[in-house]
Amino acid sequence: MSEDSLDKLMYSFVVDDVLKGLFIYVPPGYVACVYDLGRGVLKKVMTPGLHLKIPFWQKAKLFNVQTLEYSISRQFNMEHERALGDIPIAAVTQDGKRVSVEGTMLLRLDIHQVPSIWQTVGEDFVAKIVRPAIRSRIRMVFSRYDFQDIIGPKRDAVETELKNELERIFYPRGIYVENVLLSEISQISGGNGNVAASEPAHH
Repeated sequence: MSEDSLDKLMYSFVVDDVLKGLFIYVPPGYVACVYDLGRGVLKKVMTPGLHLKIPFWQKAKLFNVQTLEYSISRQFNMEHERALGDIPIAAVTQDGKRVSVEGTMLLRLDIHQVPSIWQTVGEDFVAKIVRPAIRSRIRMVFSRYDFQDIIGPKRDAVETELKNELERIFYPRGIYVENVLLSEISQISGGNGNVAASEPAHH
């Protein structure tokens, strides 16, 4: 993986405070949020372009408001806590099968709610809200279906239900769920954690 794509991954939704000095340049696809020592997080976001701020008194942070992939896969590195993604998620189906789930969620921040996200949750909202919610909703939805249905006729229904559940949690917090795609569902055999059968998605 190139350094550039690793940077993109690490600073998925939030770019660290590199906006020092008098000017803030906001690139396309981003907004800047300003923290003012006197007034706290300002409600108005800065849209793409060049802006002025008060050095030392105001601190700015860039937020990516493009649609981003939250990828659940074996390639994900858990060391990057703020990065968008996760390792395969273990779940138990309605008929008691233990499975390992991989897939992709397409997420996007609501521009107008970025200041509120930063103020109430902070910049670690992927680790605090997004990742735990996706894990718990996957486990909850999978527990409602039999394994054969999930990998067969009801896969679309599972994806739709998962999207609806995530929207219910994320939408009030300013995060849009644009799509949910399950790419691989593998059955875990016995107690040794070995993957027995792997069923890639047929989309």
